[in-house]
Amino acid sequence: MERLTDSQAVSLLKDGDIIVMAQQADKVRQQMHPGNIVTFIIDRNINYTNICVNECNFCAFYRRSSEKGAYLLSIDDVLKKVDETVAAGGTQIMLQGGLHPDVDFQYYIDMLTAIKKKYDITIHSFTATEILHFSKITGYSVTEVLKRLQAAGLSSLPGGGAEILVDRVRKIVSPKKIMTSDWLNIMRCAHNIGMKTTATMVLGLGETIQERIEHMNLIRSLQEETGGFRAFIMWTFQPGNTKLGGKKLSSWDYLKTLAVSRLYLDNISHIQGSWVTQGKNIGQMTLAFGADDLGSIMLEENVVRAAGTSHQMSVNTMSDIIKKADKIPAQRDTAYNILRYCN
Repeated sequence: MERLTDSQAVSLLKDGDIIVMAQQADKVRQQMHPGNIVTFIIDRNINYTNICVNECNFCAFYRRSSEKGAYLLSIDDVLKKVDETVAAGGTQIMLQGGLHPDVDFQYYIDMLTAIKKKYDITIHSFTATEILHFSKITGYSVTEVLKRLQAAGLSSLPGGGAEILVDRVRKIVSPKKIMTSDWLNIMRCAHNIGMKTTATMVLGLGETIQERIEHMNLIRSLQEETGGFRAFIMWTFQPGNTKLGGKKLSSWDYLKTLAVSRLYLDNISHIQGSWVTQGKNIGQMTLAFGADDLGSIMLEENVVRAAGTSHQMSVNTMSDIIKKADKIPAQRDTAYNILRYCN
C-alpha cells in the first residue's frame, strides 16, 4: 500500500465511507500485527498534584494553590499508591501532575529514586509540558533534565501535552501551555537519548479536519527522523466542568479519525483505542477500526474523571471485550512485550 498523502487523508475524513475505512484500517492492523492479538496493560495514573499555573481552558482537573481541593502528594503518599499497584499486578506507573509553582526539581528526583529503590516497576511518566517546566525551574537544558530523570529511574515519556499540534488551536485552548515546537523538541530530545515515548492527540478542541492531519504529519515526520514513538493514542475532549465547554465529539467522528490514523501513521507500530473517554462498547469497536491495543486497566484516573466522564475496567472485563471481538487478549508491558495471554 502506498503511503497516504495529506490530501488523501483529509479527503477520507471528509467524505470517506466509514465501513470501507474500517476495513482498510483493519487490513493494515492485520499486516502489522498478525495473529489477532489485542494487548492491554495494568497500570496506575498517579496525579501527584492538581495545582497548576497553566490553567488550561480544556482542563477540569487543575486548581490554584489557594483553592479548595488543591493538593500535593507526599512521596510517602505516592509510595502507598505504587504499593497498591504492585499488589494488583500492575507493571507500570504514570506520574503526571500540574505545574506546581512552589515545588523544586529535587521533589521529582526523590520521588523516582524512592519508587525504584522499593519496587521493580516501570516508570512511564511526565508529559512534555512537565519536562519543559522542569527545564525552566532548573535552568537545565531539556536533554539534561531528561538525563537526570532517566538516571533516577524514568524509563519513558507518555505523549500527553500534545492535544492538537497546531499553534492556532493551542493559543485558544491552552495559551499558557507549551506550543507545538516545544512538544516536538522534547520528544526528539527523549528519543535522542534512547528514551522511547508515545504520541497522543485530543480530538474536539475546535480543530479543523486539515489540522488533524497536520498533527499526524508532524508525528509521522518525527518518527521518520527518530523512530522513538512506540504508539499513537487518541481520545476525545471531555467538556464537562471546563472553561472551554462545548459538545462532545461523536463516536462516529472518533472512529473515522482512528481509522485514518492507522492508515496514515504507517511507521508507528501500535494504535490504541480509547475506552476511557468512549466507554467499553466503542472501545471494543476500535478493534475493527485499526486499533491493536486497548491501553490500560487504569487502577486510578483523575483528569478525565474531573470532566465528568468515568468508565471502570477490570482484567476480566477487558479480556471479555477483546474475546467478543474475536481477538486474543494479552497483558503487555510498557515496551509492548506480551507478559501473558488471558484465557
